[in-house]
Amino acid sequence: MTSMSLSLDAVAATEEAAESWTMDEEEFREFYARTARPLHGYLSHLSGNATLADDLLQESYYRFLRAKLPAMNEDQRKSYLFKIAGNLMRDHLRGAKHRDLPASDAFLAAVPDGENAGERARTRVDFQGVFRQLKPRYREILWLAYVEGSSHEEIAEVVGLKAQTIRPLLFRAREKLVGLLRKKGLAPARALELRR
Repeated sequence: MTSMSLSLDAVAATEEAAESWTMDEEEFREFYARTARPLHGYLSHLSGNATLADDLLQESYYRFLRAKLPAMNEDQRKSYLFKIAGNLMRDHLRGAKHRDLPASDAFLAAVPDGENAGERARTRVDFQGVFRQLKPRYREILWLAYVEGSSHEEIAEVVGLKAQTIRPLLFRAREKLVGLLRKKGLAPARALELRR
């Protein structure tokens, strides 16, 4: 009976430790240094509002630190943080009924380097208008895949879908984006290289 109670006590202690895992101050500083810039970029490009991105960034870290998390590796922590931020953004968009999310310069890599600055600026404005025509979910997964470089599993975790649904969803998002770009005359051959 004693060995059984010791085993149960060990399991309970392990579960309690896992539930109450927290970062110490130095761990948090390092984690923040590695994740704040990409998270801010994600939020500011999706919201189109640097002030809102600052607020959501702060709220994301606050909720991350307050969550009772099991021990996680660095990638899992980052995915969880982006999931929090994505949920906050979706909540904000639902509340504000705001759908005007600008595109990132990262998607503009398909613009030929030989174009002059004025042409690149016009293309950027045109592209942003096209990008805003996509569904918010399409914009979000395109951002995570091609700007953040997230895997299908990481994207699924952030947006709350199953990993096997991400590939077809990304395919549809790319096809929709390329179709819209073609209508505007903005789909250079390299735009189709957004394959994953």
